Parts: sequence; structure tokens; C-alpha cells
Amino acid sequence: MRLKPNQSRFVAGKIAVDLIKAPFVKLLKGKEAVVEAADKIILENLKREKELDGKVKEIIEENYDEIELQQADDRQLFFMIKKRLAPEYGIIMNYDDRYSDLSHKILDELYEEYLIEYEVNDNQVKNIIFKAFQEYAKSYDEIDDIVYNKLLAKRDEIPPGSNDYEILYERYFQEELIRRGML
Repeated sequence: MRLKPNQSRFVAGKIAVDLIKAPFVKLLKGKEAVVEAADKIILENLKREKELDGKVKEIIEENYDEIELQQADDRQLFFMIKKRLAPEYGIIMNYDDRYSDLSHKILDELYEEYLIEYEVNDNQVKNIIFKAFQEYAKSYDEIDDIVYNKLLAKRDEIPPGSNDYEILYERYFQEELIRRGML
């Protein structure tokens, strides 16, 4: 699952909750400090990916005539170019590998900024962070369906795509995360 910027805080919250639940991790400056640090790292990664996507789009636009002539599949071409340029932008294309890398970076940040303390192997704590990414990704589609169905019932009151619709979507999504103990 590809994270969107508006979801980074939810994942960061899930990471903080899971670290709080771990008996061998102590949060030194509270949950919110951990959420802020994790969110910052996730958003930076998403920002670099957005820059990469922009560069890929630019390349495709510059070569549009040749692409049309060759009748190339735009989506496949986009992915191929993105995959080739990804290392230059520090982006890992495989999501499990990417979440593992982000987990290492988040753990380093939390430790270096004295936000957490633990007396176990770094990998044990990193695995908590990694599993938070995986669990969020696994739950996302299910939660999205639940929220969509709730909004479907309000379609007459709130038109899809409107600002109110987006605000209500975020609220329902957050409520479902809280209900599941993920925030």
C-alpha cells in the first residue's frame, strides 16, 4: 500500500501506540513526541517520492510524441522510469523493504533524540515499528471500505469530493483507527 501524506500521522500514531504497549520500551517524552518524530521521517520520504513522481512525469511529457508513436503503455512506462530513478531520490520501491528502511530511520531518530529507551536488541524495537507499518497497510483497505459505506449513506447530504466529504472521511477513518486501538 502506498501511503499518502494525510495518512502519515495515522501510521506515526500506530507506531507510538505499539511502542507504548511494548514492555521493554519506555517513552521518555510521551506519545506525542514519538508521533511527531515518526511523522517527520515518513513525510520526508513521501516528499522525496513526490519529487521522483514529478521527475518521471516530466520525462514522459518531454518524450510524449515518441511514446505515442511507439504506443507504449503509460502506466508501465511510468513504473519503469520510476524504478530506474528511485535510487537517485533515495526511494525504495518494494514496500516491505521501504518500511524496513523507514523503521530503522525512525528508531535511530527516536533513540538519538532521547525519545525512547530500551534494554533489548535494536532489532526487537525496529520490528515493532515495522509491524506497525504492515498492520496499518493491512487494515487500510478494510477501514477504507467501512468509511466509504458510512459516507455512502450520507451521499444525499454531503457530495463526494467536496471539502466536507474529505473532512468527514478523515474523521470516520480516525474513529475507526481509534476503535481498533491503532491510534
